[in-house]
Amino acid sequence: MMLGQFPATRLRRNRRTPWLRAMVRETHLTPANLIWPVFVTEGAEPEPIATMPGVVRQPLAALGGLAREAASLGIPALALFPNTPADRRTEDGREALNPDNLVCRAIAEIKAATDAVGVMTDVALDPYTAHGHDGLLDPAGRVLNDETVARLVGQALVQARAGADILAPSDMMDGRVGAIRRALEAEGFADTHLMAYAAKYASSFYGPFREAVGAAGRLQGDKATYQMDPANAREALAEVALDVAEGADSVMVKPGLPYLDVVKAVADRFDVPVFAYCVSGEYAMVEAAVAAGMLERTKVVPEMLLAFIRAGASGVLTYHAPMVARLLQK
Repeated sequence: MMLGQFPATRLRRNRRTPWLRAMVRETHLTPANLIWPVFVTEGAEPEPIATMPGVVRQPLAALGGLAREAASLGIPALALFPNTPADRRTEDGREALNPDNLVCRAIAEIKAATDAVGVMTDVALDPYTAHGHDGLLDPAGRVLNDETVARLVGQALVQARAGADILAPSDMMDGRVGAIRRALEAEGFADTHLMAYAAKYASSFYGPFREAVGAAGRLQGDKATYQMDPANAREALAEVALDVAEGADSVMVKPGLPYLDVVKAVADRFDVPVFAYCVSGEYAMVEAAVAAGMLERTKVVPEMLLAFIRAGASGVLTYHAPMVARLLQK
């Protein structure tokens, strides 16, 4: 990089006025960069989530209104996460294969309300298992890879038949993207988008999410045998390469801010859209700081999201999506 010398070169000239700063701005955040995660409940009323102030589990009847709100704000997609009732959680997670399960009915509610937003669904067993793991267990408590993949294929087909636009396998089983892609092609769902959670870390930032989907306290052990070690970055590139080769249309890095180096490395290396998930723990930290008077929400959240886009992400899943979209519309 060659620059002139002071005073001929004064970099502050480009910062002098708001219009000049806007004219030379390198990174732009728009509502189209946002995906809005929504928790869904069987209940008839919204259910506050104690660990995520301002976020609620939404009843089915509210989803049409939320979808229309997203469309009016320019948010392109909702990501659905069900809080499956306890009596439908089993060791084998068979409720995931029920075509009338909570997430399938949620898809129907949104599709009946508007076709102006996409519906993204989570392909993993943890919302449906009694033990809280993303896969099936053997008698010793080990998560079984290939048997789980077969169950995930069935779950993915159920969601595709229900009308999901984007299937997002978040389980981190080996080979599941290829198996799901082959099954979708065989059943005529060639246009269904696969967004693979390709680099999902065994992170401590997921705690509030587990409460939101009713998995808190259920998990037996941890997920370190299938989610990635937070110490590894090169391994993430291998995971992404495999998922892209198996048919992923886009990939995700999760969590977000603590893994911006991974977001950038993936975006620099691969010619597919890269998404990041600003997870529940990141949301909770911001809200706690706002409640304590330490941060200003409307300023710090857009700055955080700009960091994702600057690192190379095409979009971000964020619980702040509607708030940020309103700010950007102004």
